[in-house]
This record gives sequence, C-alpha cells and structure tokens, in this order.
Amino acid sequence: MLYSDHPRVHYDKPQLVEVICQLRFPAILSIGAREPVEFQEEVRRMFPRYAAKQEQTLSKPAHPGGKPEPPQAVVNHSFISADGHWKLNLTSGFISLSTVAYPGWEGFGQKLDLPLAQFIRIYQPAFFERIGLRYVNIFSRRTLDLEGEPWRELIAAPYLGILSEEDVDESAARKCAVDVELALENSCRVKVHAGPGMVKPNTPNAPSDPEVKFIFDMDLFMGGQIGPNMAAAGLETLHGYSTPLFQGAITDKLHTALEPQ
Repeated sequence: MLYSDHPRVHYDKPQLVEVICQLRFPAILSIGAREPVEFQEEVRRMFPRYAAKQEQTLSKPAHPGGKPEPPQAVVNHSFISADGHWKLNLTSGFISLSTVAYPGWEGFGQKLDLPLAQFIRIYQPAFFERIGLRYVNIFSRRTLDLEGEPWRELIAAPYLGILSEEDVDESAARKCAVDVELALENSCRVKVHAGPGMVKPNTPNAPSDPEVKFIFDMDLFMGGQIGPNMAAAGLETLHGYSTPLFQGAITDKLHTALEPQ
C-alpha cells in the first residue's frame, strides 16, 4: 500500500537526518550583484552566522546548432543559526531552509515564516517556479535495536527491489536501489531514492562507519507559476503527503521501533 492510514505521530527515535525546503524563482540579479544587507538585518537574530561562497551552475544544453552555455558563477549566501543546526541559503535563483534537528512541521514552519516573508517583501519575486520539501531518513538497525533483522522485515516491498525476496541474502547484494518519480494529486510530484548503503561521516577525519544503513530520501515538489502569497499553502499541501508516504514505506515492526508517541 503506497499510503498508510496511520495517524500522524511523533517518534522518540527518529531517523530523519535532514529536512530541506527550497523555493526556486526566476533569477533576481540584484541578489548576486550585491550583498543582501537588508535581508540579513531581518533574519540576523535567528541566523547570526554568515558565510558566502561562489558556486558554478551546470552547463545548459545547447540550442539546435548552437554551443552549450558555459557554467556561471553564482554567489550562495548562507545564514546559520548559533547552534549550527539550521541553515538559510539565498542565491539569485532560490531560497532554502534546512535543518539537521527537525522539531516537527509546526516548528519548522515557524523558522521559515520570517525569512520567507522578508524575502518576498524585499525582492518581490514575480512567482515561484518550484517549491519543494525533502526528507532524508537514514535507518540504523543498531540504533533501533534491530540488528539481525532483514530489511524486508522493516521496509515495505516496493522500496526494496530484489531484497524483498526471502531467498536473497542481502549481504550478497553489492548494490540495490529503487528510484521512483510519481505524480500525486494537486499538481504535486514525489521523487524517492531508497536502498541500503554505507554513510560517510560528516566530521573530518572521523572513522568510517561499517554499518549498512537504509536510506529513504523523499523529495516532494510542485512546479508552475506559484504566486508568492500561495507558497505557504503549497508547502502545507506537500507536507500533507509526507506522513502517509513515509509511513507507507515502513513496516509495523519499524514503526514500533521508532517509538511513536
């Protein structure tokens, strides 16, 4: 079953490692041409640390008979919370908020409200071309006291590929991943990457982790010409799909191990 009918719950042992909200808009050149001083003043209490770096955009495909457009340098402005758990990014083409300490949808929305409102006030985007919510879960059987349990007992079969078969030894599968893009209702779509793998530590020089974990990376999004005053409603719509899709991807055994409250 793609969607679960479990009620929305809070997990005491969440495996959610990052949540990202991104809103893309037609290029606003003034963001790249000068430092976003006024925007920083409005968000500085919540995000007091600032950094900026130049990034290269990908080359655009060539028009028929023409040459590919070369990559361009884009300034990415980062505004970071004092504890380092939250990051607000602003470029000439998108604004995003990410966290490694997700407090729940209501708390996330409260962190987004002010920056988004001030961005709209200061830069007045004509519309948003894409709004998205991405949830990255990395399940550790060791953390959840599930060592020895095969993934087919924890993850729903559609996200396992051949690992859902009882005669397949998961340790013999060197690579097995499922990648899905699916149209939902209300002009929404979802991309899911699911599969076991090794996770590199974020801390420099940290020892590698030998545990094989299961990655469930869910990107919900909608495109078009979304008016700035409709962005919050669009994000609410996307979030409405996140719980039934996530809970439909895990078994009751894993749901219980996450300790729902």
